[in-house]
Amino acid sequence: MRFLLKLILLLILALPLVVAGLIYLVLDSAPSIDRAAEITPANIARAKRILDQNDPRKLTPGVRRTIFVSQNDLDLAANYLARQYAAGGARIQLQRGIVKIGASLKLPVRSLPIYLNLDATLAETGALPHIESLRLGKLPMPASLAYWLIARTVAFALADVDMRYFRSVVKKVAFAPSRAALTYEWQANLPAKLRTVLLPAREQNRLRLYQERLAAVTRALKANDVSLTELLAPLFALAAERSTDDDAVAENRSAILLLTLYVNGQGIEKFVPEAKNWPRPAQHRVLLNERDDFPKHFIVSAALAAKAGAPLADAVGVYKELADARGGSGFSFNDIAADRAGTRFGEYAGAPAPVKKTSCLEPPTCRSSCLRLSLTGASAASIHRPIKRCWPRSSGASRLCRSTNKFCRSFTCRDKSWRDRR
Repeated sequence: MRFLLKLILLLILALPLVVAGLIYLVLDSAPSIDRAAEITPANIARAKRILDQNDPRKLTPGVRRTIFVSQNDLDLAANYLARQYAAGGARIQLQRGIVKIGASLKLPVRSLPIYLNLDATLAETGALPHIESLRLGKLPMPASLAYWLIARTVAFALADVDMRYFRSVVKKVAFAPSRAALTYEWQANLPAKLRTVLLPAREQNRLRLYQERLAAVTRALKANDVSLTELLAPLFALAAERSTDDDAVAENRSAILLLTLYVNGQGIEKFVPEAKNWPRPAQHRVLLNERDDFPKHFIVSAALAAKAGAPLADAVGVYKELADARGGSGFSFNDIAADRAGTRFGEYAGAPAPVKKTSCLEPPTCRSSCLRLSLTGASAASIHRPIKRCWPRSSGASRLCRSTNKFCRSFTCRDKSWRDRR
């Protein structure tokens, strides 16, 4: 009995040392991979081609398709995701039959720089790849333990997602030195399953609240043409109210997403079938500086930046203008300015920050005489004057007015002949 008590006491004393040793081996104070995340219009063009080739409207259930992705694009996407969502970096190297993955992920500890550095090797099997090796920091992990950790992590992060279904959709993953190939089988209910990943139930409930507020606001407006600010202000006021008890960034993103659909004439029911029973907003033409294209550029860029980061939003905006230059309405610096202003808006709306209940935000105003882009919908004469009126904001949009004005000043035209040029 005395021996058993000594053993239990020893285990109790040794357990903290074992845990401390594991933490020392697994975690690092610096990332092993620290790379810039850059996306170009050419990357957007290649991504668009892949989406066009796999348009679900052209697929029938049971058909199999193979998606080919180059190593450069796969490496770029992995590094961008790690940079955007984990403040780290990633690297992917393809070889015949295997892929080597390295990643550095910053843990969400504000006061200390703590990183999880990992290296993994996956090998193709004729179906889904299997783990050949995994190292967390300095600690090698057995494959069985790695599978268990991955399963627990996925179950925690995607609790509402049926992962077995998605594994049945993917039929084969193959690796070559220059590209990876993914073969999948299209199924009729795949869009609904994807919707549970992109718009989980909690997000759909949040969107309904903003839909109700937008419906009330638009039904009260009498004029056919409305300023974007008349819609932004009440939706972000609701975000500020809800951010006291909920995630401010999630509230900002929901408000921007719903407004993006409205400004572009798309109904939320296209993505959330249950929204057919939600209150419907009255239709208005949304303007910025008496133009209806500025709001579209602004709010789409804001939605992209809030959810996926500023580099992606900027690259999409430039890609669109290059496409217009080749066969559309022509390249427009005014449109680029609206894109960049929206990107700044979304960047701050999607950035975590402490909630400040008493602060307010001036509507961001572009003081450039050639761009004349004002969220207030004010006349050109008022653009050069400070705007006194404040409107509520949620915490994620801190410093927006100052940052947007700084951006606009950097685009001030030297030559007035460029004014309103398209």
